[in-house]
Amino acid sequence: MTMLSFRIDDEDAADAQRFADRLGIDRSQLLRDALRRHLVRLRAETDIAAWIKTPLTAEESSFGDVADWGPSEDWSDWVDATR
Repeated sequence: MTMLSFRIDDEDAADAQRFADRLGIDRSQLLRDALRRHLVRLRAETDIAAWIKTPLTAEESSFGDVADWGPSEDWSDWVDATR
């Protein structure tokens, strides 16, 4: 694990401590979770930009049609076959 150190406004530090206390976690855990969520959001935005720039080809999008088919057969009447 790597240690990060940064400066923030006193008011933001007090808010972070208040919320950490309210949640019953360490302030460091609150900040790690907040950073992780923000990084996930940024990665998602990067992925969205990539998908917009390079949309799926016809071959790639054809798999979506297969997913819409649903089950090929109804096996629900076999539920009591092992009894």
